[in-house]
Amino acid sequence: MKRFITIFGIIFFLTILTTTLAKTGSFDSNDTTSISMPQNEEGGSGAFSGLFKFLSYTGFSNATPGHIIMIIVGLIFIFLAIKYDYEPLLLIPIGTGIIIGNIPFFQAEGINLQLGVYQEGSVLNYLYYGVLKGIYPPLIFLGIGAMTDFSSLISNPRLMLLGAAAQVGIFITFLGALFLDFNLPEAASIGIIGGADGPTAIFLSSKLANGGIVNGLQTQNLIGPIAIAAYSYMALVPVIQPPIMRRLTSCREKLIRMKPPRSVSKLEKIIFPIAGLLLTCMISPGALPLLGMLFFGNILKESGVTRRLADTARTSLIDIVVILLGLTVGASTQADVFLTSQSILIFVLGAISFMIATAGGIMFAKFMNLFLKDDNKINPLVGAAGVSAVPDSARVVQQEGLKYDSTNHLLMHAMAPNVAGVIGSAVAAGILISFLF
Repeated sequence: MKRFITIFGIIFFLTILTTTLAKTGSFDSNDTTSISMPQNEEGGSGAFSGLFKFLSYTGFSNATPGHIIMIIVGLIFIFLAIKYDYEPLLLIPIGTGIIIGNIPFFQAEGINLQLGVYQEGSVLNYLYYGVLKGIYPPLIFLGIGAMTDFSSLISNPRLMLLGAAAQVGIFITFLGALFLDFNLPEAASIGIIGGADGPTAIFLSSKLANGGIVNGLQTQNLIGPIAIAAYSYMALVPVIQPPIMRRLTSCREKLIRMKPPRSVSKLEKIIFPIAGLLLTCMISPGALPLLGMLFFGNILKESGVTRRLADTARTSLIDIVVILLGLTVGASTQADVFLTSQSILIFVLGAISFMIATAGGIMFAKFMNLFLKDDNKINPLVGAAGVSAVPDSARVVQQEGLKYDSTNHLLMHAMAPNVAGVIGSAVAAGILISFLF
């Protein structure tokens, strides 16, 4: 509980500080000017002129309150990753990227130092291309597929419904974003945060909220805020989910013991990704880049004859892509672009959608139990794993279950809705693309 209060206290403080600065005009997202370049005056000392020019290029000379706020946010991300072990593989690259993206440098009309992620020709701009064009997310799905064991889902297919139920957060948040005057493509991109799937959120926002015109509507570039919100809440799974799980389940429900999953044959493991690829992509072709790579990675794993390819996909490849994705997403949060009222709304809506998704999975498990015999009931805690934060949600379910019964291991059961949530959020993204692109 102390961690929960600490984390949300930090978020609340930063939100208030950002809002105050925005109202007082301490920074302006449309202000692209900085200190003017010093000119050599007749009779002036060349040494002093050079010194003044050097000073005008330093970060100290170009810093704004917005830059300071974002650097503090980056430091907080790194602190949470190291101190509390909250998704360090994500938060450390993102936190470092936030610091890199908010080192102030001289900017003026007609001058391109090729330093920032939004400056054409810079190294960061080239790396950011993989985010902007949705290249990195499918590669991450390839690695996830090569790491995932679908045995628990194959052995108990009904748990797939919990993964589907948890996606209710996506569509409720979509409606909430529309109510707050975001247009249709922007609202869809914000809503997908409820799936707690960072790569899917980046993929969808790169299509629907990239600053271009989508289906005749001018959109804002919301990739940075959406990605940061999605990954932040993925990292905070151990903080956000347990209070909801405890409030929505009774002591008796927490003690429900589920039947051990049956043994799954190798043939079933090979057939499942092929059948899943055909079925899901026929229903939702817009999700083909994500689900195609997910099931391809799983085929590499389960075939047994492509061990080298599977090992590369789930180790070296995904590690490289995570580094590039985290760093560039973090760097895209430049103060003049990121610190807006829209970013604050996205963070609030993201938190709400994640909570709704968690509650949706739990409540649907309770609903299913109304029709199941006593010896076949589902522990409602497992429903919380319906969000696609793999495998963190499943681990949280395991930890919560062991608190009430040290012999009741729920991890294998929780992995079924967890991986189903990955598939469900990607299908939802594909459906939204089909309707709105």
